Amino acid sequence: MLETIYKTQSLINAACKAMGRQINIMEVCGTHTVSIFRAGIKTTFPKTLKLLSGPGCPVCVTTQGYIDTVLQLAQRKDCLIATYGDMIRVPGSNGSLEKHIGGNVKVILSSEDALQSARDNPDKTVVFVAIGFETTAPSTAVVVKEAAKEGIDNFCILSGHKVIVPAMAALLSEKNHKIDAFLCPGHVAVITGFGAFGEIAERFNRPCVVAGFEPMQIIEGVGEICRQLAAGVAEIKSVYSAVVTEKGNITAQKIINECFEPADGYWRGLGKIEKSTLKLKDKYSQFDAHKRFNISEKLGKEPKGCRCGEVLCGLIEPPECGLFGKSCSLQEPVGPCMVSSEGACAAWFKYGQGPRNKTSEQ
Repeated sequence: MLETIYKTQSLINAACKAMGRQINIMEVCGTHTVSIFRAGIKTTFPKTLKLLSGPGCPVCVTTQGYIDTVLQLAQRKDCLIATYGDMIRVPGSNGSLEKHIGGNVKVILSSEDALQSARDNPDKTVVFVAIGFETTAPSTAVVVKEAAKEGIDNFCILSGHKVIVPAMAALLSEKNHKIDAFLCPGHVAVITGFGAFGEIAERFNRPCVVAGFEPMQIIEGVGEICRQLAAGVAEIKSVYSAVVTEKGNITAQKIINECFEPADGYWRGLGKIEKSTLKLKDKYSQFDAHKRFNISEKLGKEPKGCRCGEVLCGLIEPPECGLFGKSCSLQEPVGPCMVSSEGACAAWFKYGQGPRNKTSEQ
């Protein structure tokens, strides 16, 4: 363990010396963010390395417009909203889904639970709040195919599925060119393969390294990134070889491609990104809530004073937001980065990296 830490520290110093400045590495996975804070990994690195939390939490990058749409559907007597629990407390323009639990909102544990709700409630149209990256898209595709096969016409999905590589490209192109490299998401890479990040390495000359979620795996991933920076190269690598291959899960990719196609879509903090979201193909359009309820996707208005968008782009750290630890806390969150268990603001608040409200220790 100590040998890996010392080796990584040496590689960080070499990279900083080669570049002549501080280096900035962004992790684009909420699970990495939480692991980094929980284990105090930042304290093991020289101050010449800065770790940035990026748009790797699906709850956090879901736009205000999407949340407001879900809230509007929850108020319809003919709808039953099926959602994962992490979306319940995300504030919309007029409250959150939490106030509707027990009425037209049901918390589920899987996409199969959402489909079963449609079977059990034939008098309601069940709307599955389908968010997530490539990791969760296959399970959504599976239930859509099941619904089609069984002819379950009171089931639909409000697709909020997103594709991570276009967001990484948008970050470098438009928002934050100071990112020197990416610690890439292990969960997503299981599906896509680490080869999917080749575009970032080739087009932007940024190292992309996939790592697991244990502290030593993250430290090893940072070390590999710094090795590349010191050598002046940009490669795609995986230090998570136990589960991640170059080509990924071909079966899961096939299921996604059977049901979904890329579409332009909105991200919190990043705006509209070309071909960065997944929408149902015409073959399954009867299960598309956007079409069934004639919904037009929109960005929505951010809560006053909330800087979650800047946090997601690595432009500021959570304590730089004027609401952090004051009017925005784990108990009373204003933005999604404080609501989500994988949000950067929640991680800072809970694990003590930076100024906190005293209630965070209770």
